Amino acid sequence: MVRTLLRRRKNSVDPEDVTVVDKPQVRRAVSAAALGNTMEWFDFGVYAYVASTLGKVFFPSSSPGAQVISTFATFAAAFLVRPLGGLVFGPLGDRIGRQRVLAATMIMMAISTFAVGFLPSYSAIGLAAPILLLLCRLVQGFSTGGEYAGATTYIAEYSPDRKRGFLGSWLDFGTFVGYSLGSSLVTVLTAVLSDEQMLSWGWRIPFYVAGPLGLIGLYMRMKLEETPAFQEVEAKHKAAAEQGGSPEEDPVEQARMSGKGRLKELFTHHWEAMLICMGLVLLYNVTNYMVTSYLPTYMTSTLGEPSLTAQLLVLGTMVLVVLTITTVGRYSDRFGRRPMFLWAGAAMVVLAIPAFLLIKQGGILFPALGCVILGLLLVCFAGTSASTLPALFPTHLRYGGLSVAFNVSVSIFGGTTPLVASALVESTGDKMVPAYYLMAAGVIGVISAFFLHETAGKPLRGSSHMVEDELQARQLVARSRTRAGRRARDVWIGLRHGRLPRHHERKDE
Repeated sequence: MVRTLLRRRKNSVDPEDVTVVDKPQVRRAVSAAALGNTMEWFDFGVYAYVASTLGKVFFPSSSPGAQVISTFATFAAAFLVRPLGGLVFGPLGDRIGRQRVLAATMIMMAISTFAVGFLPSYSAIGLAAPILLLLCRLVQGFSTGGEYAGATTYIAEYSPDRKRGFLGSWLDFGTFVGYSLGSSLVTVLTAVLSDEQMLSWGWRIPFYVAGPLGLIGLYMRMKLEETPAFQEVEAKHKAAAEQGGSPEEDPVEQARMSGKGRLKELFTHHWEAMLICMGLVLLYNVTNYMVTSYLPTYMTSTLGEPSLTAQLLVLGTMVLVVLTITTVGRYSDRFGRRPMFLWAGAAMVVLAIPAFLLIKQGGILFPALGCVILGLLLVCFAGTSASTLPALFPTHLRYGGLSVAFNVSVSIFGGTTPLVASALVESTGDKMVPAYYLMAAGVIGVISAFFLHETAGKPLRGSSHMVEDELQARQLVARSRTRAGRRARDVWIGLRHGRLPRHHERKDE
């Protein structure tokens, strides 16, 4: 009986188990992480909007349809190396820290994007031109393999438990701001410059902007400190080493803490979390790349809409996402992550065909309504992902687990969406293929969300509680002790009446 009561008492939260966040540092962490995503998606927005122009510059001997497919194939190639970047940067971020790896990915991304603007055309150097474009895209993809997972991990580990959804949504806010800035710049250039000027030198301008953006992002990230959760794990590891000898001298511990050891632990003990993460990422990124990267080309090349009309419609959709994404993040803190994914995924299955039927009508009004539907579905995933995905993994595996699962899913399903959709439309002649593709993604997303455990308002796995101030810390400890006392009282009453206690509490990892 005494052991049972003591065990119940241990479920209470002690003051040392609660971390009070540094609010200025949280703001800096969110800003620096979001800026990296802004730059990454500035590049994607530019690339998607100038896809037809890049096809003419780097693949001039092909037919218009083949040019688009070749350009999107180069786009997709960057995603094929993202898992390699995840395999390198993810475990490395768990070993040496999140901040250092995020600074390295920012440098690689800025240089490779900036270099695209200086590439000679096919007419100048022949086959070497598309090869150089592919090389730049491969470097971008490799660096991006550690970017999003690291940024989400960084923000999640800095955020108070009650506001993780809201603060995490700012990361994808930066994503769509970057896309909107890139697409806005290309739209302005398309409106101001002639086709000849755009083909000659206008397409280079957006890539030149990546250089200054990268310097600003690098400066902000170099000023960041390591996350409290990572520091906590490092402190425990150091304390254990001082008490029992250096773990580096133990071959078993050394293998477990190595990159290969962490990956083995992920795939053997956390495979369910990996599958759930991949399913949710698939839903988010298929929708994302369908709307942001493929829809402009679909409306112009497949439906024959004017280029400027298509660009403005998709840009308006991105503005809608930007205006609503932090509200969705706040609602996910209140109503939960699981309901957001479940209902939005089900809505995708139901509304994908109506949305594309509206887009096919032509003109402005009906396509705009179709884009609004897709935008509202997209924002449900975008505003919730950054707080949901890091919570699937414990601290010592979080960066690596998220990097691998996220990038494998994005590479196979997300980044290939424009290529697969354009190829299927070209081969089948069915203009509704994108809608069917979204419906399939919705089904997979709903299944993944069904197995998702709710994490809103709870500490990350393996981490202490995170609160905004000392008052919240005291209130959390007091409530926890009250609940523990009630549980102990229930055990005592049950024992007096001859009932054995049921051990049903969830054990934190």
